[in-house]
Amino acid sequence: MKEETLLVKGELIGKEVRIKECKDPSWVGKIGKIVDETKNTFKIEIDGEEKIIAKDIAVFEFKIGNKTYEVEGSRLKFRPEERIKKAR
Repeated sequence: MKEETLLVKGELIGKEVRIKECKDPSWVGKIGKIVDETKNTFKIEIDGEEKIIAKDIAVFEFKIGNKTYEVEGSRLKFRPEERIKKAR
């Protein structure tokens, strides 16, 4: 399975994420760690504060090893347990 597919269908809590694009420009460029997620949102710890962002308004950037992957938030709009089950 490709790394990007594993990323989209895998566990995202604990991963570092960068907001590449967003309908709300105040989010663009923010970097943090995903600490929780629901079907529609991520809770991201940024500079010691937990912030909530809707998945479908942003493009998220994840780094795995030396590679960087951009993922449209709409591709992540599942409950975590549903997304993980789809990988099997």
